[in-house]
Amino acid sequence: MSLYKPKGRANYSYSFEIRGNRFSGSAGTGNRREAEKIVEQLKREAKDKLAKQAKFTAEGPMAFEIAASRYWIEVGQHLANSVDCFRYLGWLEGQIGKHTTLDKITDSKVALMVATRRGDDVSNATVNRSVIEPLRGLMRRAARVWKVPVTDIDWGQHWLREPQERIREASRDEETKLLTAMRDDYAPAVRFAFLTGCRRAEIVGLTWQRVDFFGKTITVIGKGDKTRTIPMTTPVYDLLWQQKDNHATAVFTYVVKATRKHLKLVRGERRPITMEGFKTAWRRYKGEAKVENFRFHDTRHTAATRTLRVGNLKVVQQMLGHEDIATTAKYAHAMLDDMRAAMEAANSIPSSIPAAKDASK
Repeated sequence: MSLYKPKGRANYSYSFEIRGNRFSGSAGTGNRREAEKIVEQLKREAKDKLAKQAKFTAEGPMAFEIAASRYWIEVGQHLANSVDCFRYLGWLEGQIGKHTTLDKITDSKVALMVATRRGDDVSNATVNRSVIEPLRGLMRRAARVWKVPVTDIDWGQHWLREPQERIREASRDEETKLLTAMRDDYAPAVRFAFLTGCRRAEIVGLTWQRVDFFGKTITVIGKGDKTRTIPMTTPVYDLLWQQKDNHATAVFTYVVKATRKHLKLVRGERRPITMEGFKTAWRRYKGEAKVENFRFHDTRHTAATRTLRVGNLKVVQQMLGHEDIATTAKYAHAMLDDMRAAMEAANSIPSSIPAAKDASK
């Protein structure tokens, strides 16, 4: 270790090397004994940091705590549902154990976690999204990218059957009720959902750099960090044009209702809407609208169904950003009622059947 006082400086400087890594800087004191203590502490911290880095890149068995941290850094924090992903990884860590290595996670352990989660009285879809999907994603990345040993899990045996997703379309009257009840600053975001079929995360994350008024297109970032471009219709153009002066970067914003100095919020200013804030506003004002059995995701169903009536499945697939048209095909079932009504109307005119000829003649 080198501890010295540069010419003309009051404080000591240090320089030391650990495992080929050089560390240097100012000790922040002119007292040699204090400087020596500070440097010893810095050396301990450097060793801990290098040890953690070594665990992150180790090729042998990896502890779940390290794997979860690395998965969050490389994948989880960049997902549209990053808040949920962080929570799911925390829950999994509590069930599996921080120091349990990935090669010790067995089918039996996965089955137990699925059973535990089902005991929380949640839907099969929630179990799949909060247990199977994040754990499968983590372990696949560990095996394919990090090249660390993992157990061969039969994920198909643990995946719970989910009921076919319902298609709930809002009537024009229901849409009006929802928008009328919604707070003025959140209403444009909800209207945008009805017009485009965008997911809530895509709306919250929309910035002005992805809005092209000249080319009349919008680029959103969807699931899996994938982008898609949506044409800007006249109603969407008018809606976005009214928002353009509210904020420098965020498209959809809310008005701060009360000054909170500790949060650096000033009454009357515009701030970007957040996922949690959007969820809270939707729950509160949807209740005031008195529209029964309608979730925010149903705005997506509504946009898709309305578009399908005047377009085709391929158009809806592109609008919603589905990779597989089979996913979009569920909206075709929603058209059966329209088809039935049209057939009923077409056959409502009384008609007479000619008398049958006598076959014996």
